[in-house]
Amino acid sequence: MSAVLFHDDEQRRLAEESRDRLSAAIGTIYTSIVPLDRFYMAEEYHQKYRLRNAPALFREMRGYYPNADDFRDSTAVARLNGYLDGNGSCSDLETEFVSYGLSSVGSELLKSTVCGSARR
Repeated sequence: MSAVLFHDDEQRRLAEESRDRLSAAIGTIYTSIVPLDRFYMAEEYHQKYRLRNAPALFREMRGYYPNADDFRDSTAVARLNGYLDGNGSCSDLETEFVSYGLSSVGSELLKSTVCGSARR
């Protein structure tokens, strides 16, 4: 199920406005807008999905965070996962990637994935 969860009336209003704008542009939107009653943490194997599909980077970050809870809760891991999913620009990455403590191989892999092979 695809859903947008909201906490309050303002979030609901914004979600509905967004849905209506998108629907006017592309047609029917099937994503539900529903209140967040209770949050359930996804199983470990669902955590940081994009990073898990970049085995070299995944192994490197698990080396820093061998405990599953620490890995899941790491801001650095979340940022890398976001970049790998297409969120964040190459210039954003350039300003912060050294703070992740990646090896030179990991750094180049991340940069080439986010910035494209022409950036090497």
